[in-house]
Amino acid sequence: MIFDTHIHLNDKKIFSNLDQYLKEASDMRVTCFMCVGWDVESSKKAIEIAEKYENVYCAIGVIPTEHKQYKTKEENCPTINELENLLKVSRKIKAIGEIGLDYYWEKELEIKEKQKEMFKEQIELANKYNLPVSIHCRDAVQDTFDILKINKVDNTGVMHCFSGSKEMAKEFVKLGYYLAFGGVLTFKNAITTKEVIASIPLERVVFETDAPYLAPVPFRGKLNEPKFIFHTVKYASDLLNLDFESLQKTSFHNSCKLFHVKNYE
Repeated sequence: MIFDTHIHLNDKKIFSNLDQYLKEASDMRVTCFMCVGWDVESSKKAIEIAEKYENVYCAIGVIPTEHKQYKTKEENCPTINELENLLKVSRKIKAIGEIGLDYYWEKELEIKEKQKEMFKEQIELANKYNLPVSIHCRDAVQDTFDILKINKVDNTGVMHCFSGSKEMAKEFVKLGYYLAFGGVLTFKNAITTKEVIASIPLERVVFETDAPYLAPVPFRGKLNEPKFIFHTVKYASDLLNLDFESLQKTSFHNSCKLFHVKNYE
C-alpha cells in the first residue's frame, strides 16, 4: 500500500488519460493520492477529481510562483476568499497547498514580500478549518522555517520535495512536520536528500511523485507517471536497508495520519 502525498492529477498531461494512469498505479500498489492545486482553477479541478475517485483526496492553494494572480486581503476580491469558498463544497479537501516560498526565479524584495503575505494568509485559512499544509519551498528554507515557527500551523503538515540540509530537516521535524521524498531521491547527485531521509525519524517520512514532474530513475527525464512512486519507495528501502513491505506500511500510515484520512490498509 502506497500513498502518493503530492501529485498533480489535475495537470493536463495526466488528466487526459486519468483512468488508465490510476489503474496502472493501483496495479503497482499505489492506492491513495493527494491531488494538489497550484492556483484557484487547478484547485477546482483537484476537487472535481477527488469527488470522482474514492481514493483521491485534494489540497487547495496558490503556489508562490503564482504571485501575479494572487490578490491579498488589502486588494479587491482577495484570493483567500475564493479558496475559502471552495472549502465549503467538498469534504475531500484535506490540506491547504501547495503554499510557501520560492526564491529560485524571483529575486526582487517586493515579490518575496508578496509571497510571504500569500503564505501567511493561507496558513490562517488552514488554521481556521483545522487543516494541515503542503509546503512548497525552493531556495527559501530559512525564511520558510521562520514563518512556520512564528505562524504556527495547528495541524502542521508536510514539506513537499524537501531540498534543505539534514540539519534544517531536523528543525522542521521538531516543529512537527513530515518530509516528503520523491523521484529526486533516486538521482545520483542527490547526496543531501539521501542524507536527509537517513537522518530523520521514520515516522516522519512520506513519499510523493509530484507527477507529471521529476520522474525517478530509471525514468528520469520522462513524464512522471503515478505508478512510478513504487520505484522511489523501493529505492528508499534499499538505501535505508529496510524491508520494502515494512517501509510501505509505515509510510502509508504516516500519510493517513498526516492528512487525517481513513487508513485503507
